[in-house]
Amino acid sequence: MAVMNLTEAKIRELPLGSGIHRDEQVKGLMVICHKTTRSYAVQGDVRRNGRHVRTVRVKIDRCDRIGLRDARNRAKALMSQIQSGVDPTEGPAETGITLERALDAHLEEKPHRPRTEEGYRYHLDHYLKHWRKRAVADISRQMVRDLYADLKRKHGDTTAASVMRTLRAVVNTAMRIDETLIGNPVAALHVPATRRRKVAPLDLTAWWRKVDAIAPMRRDIHVAMLLTGARRSSILQVRREDVDLARRVLTLTHMKTSDEPMQVPIGRGLAAILEGRMESDAPLGSDWLWPSAGSRTGHVVEPREDGLPSPHEYRHHARTLYIAAGVPYAESALLLGQKLPGASGGYVHAEHLVEQLRPHAQALEDLVLAAKAEARMIELPDGALVDPMGFKLVA
Repeated sequence: MAVMNLTEAKIRELPLGSGIHRDEQVKGLMVICHKTTRSYAVQGDVRRNGRHVRTVRVKIDRCDRIGLRDARNRAKALMSQIQSGVDPTEGPAETGITLERALDAHLEEKPHRPRTEEGYRYHLDHYLKHWRKRAVADISRQMVRDLYADLKRKHGDTTAASVMRTLRAVVNTAMRIDETLIGNPVAALHVPATRRRKVAPLDLTAWWRKVDAIAPMRRDIHVAMLLTGARRSSILQVRREDVDLARRVLTLTHMKTSDEPMQVPIGRGLAAILEGRMESDAPLGSDWLWPSAGSRTGHVVEPREDGLPSPHEYRHHARTLYIAAGVPYAESALLLGQKLPGASGGYVHAEHLVEQLRPHAQALEDLVLAAKAEARMIELPDGALVDPMGFKLVA
């Protein structure tokens, strides 16, 4: 750690990545040479009643943004606070609600799924941890810009944008609680929307050949995901009691858009598959439709297989195949558990339309199962097709 009489010229010549260089003239002032930038900072010991409380370091600004004279003046003011026992990094209580308290209030305003709440707290604990105790009023637009740039450099654009959306939502909640907050500092950023997932077309014949080659339970899960288009958490958290084979109705209790369960009509083929699965798994004594003895939850949690679509991709494929099967937009949206747009959409209750939606669920199943028969045909050298029993088909 070098100590020198800093000048503007000397600062420009300091090698990037060379670490800390202290100033001889102003106590506590230093230039920190990072890998890509040089910045001014001040460091000192906070003492109260003759006792050392903590050593704090406060970033002043980048060297290319302010001059040495300005940095020295700011350093003197900060050192005056530190030597008087004030920690400049600790937001005073009178500045209002802290980010940590604002997050608690945000999560209490309305019910959130455990996974959603976990995501919010993960962002606070890992990416916003230095701001936990900071008052929201003390978070400036420039601080947000710097944090966003730092997150993009270290963790990528997707993570940075996700953290900024969390911060924006939490600050909005703080503004509803504390009327002295007049603006959201995240508004200074253009946070890109989540990129739409690109999903390749599904070749049903090739898909059936791959699905038939995997273990029976995994095969049945993939078939159920395609024929229902249900979200990953919805289909995997189905219990045996949620399967009504007599009525051919599947009840999904874990829904993203509602706390109410959703009743989904299923076709004859899927009903037969689920009946066979439940008979095979009965000796296990599990309450789950897709039991897994090695899972912490007791059910399958990761249904991915190499070469097959992901659970969310199946929703894309189901939506497309509904159209291919001639199912109207509104009916296919309701079968996927989506809310219809517009004011009138709020008056439509899918749970009242189970039997009216059944023919459309069957139309999707008929389209998918038709490809299953084609996938199981074997081509002879002369170009003729036979089924697995050896019966030759005439074109």
